[in-house]
Amino acid sequence: MKIIALRIAGSIFGIVAILHLIRIITLADVRIEDWLLPVWFNWMGLFGAIFMSGWLWWLTFTKSAIH
Repeated sequence: MKIIALRIAGSIFGIVAILHLIRIITLADVRIEDWLLPVWFNWMGLFGAIFMSGWLWWLTFTKSAIH
C-alpha cells in the first residue's frame, strides 16, 4: 500500500512539473488579482516538482520504503 501511495504522489508531482514546463514554454500570464506571477516562480516549481517526483519514484524501488 505504501508503494502505491508513493507512486501516486510521484505521478502527481510529475504532472505538476509538466504544467510548470508548459507555462514556461508558452509564457502564459498568471494573475492573482492585480499581481502578475513572474515566470521564475515556475522555474523554481519545475525543479522542485521534478525533484519530488523523482525522489518518490526512487523510494518505490528501494527496499527500505517497503518496510
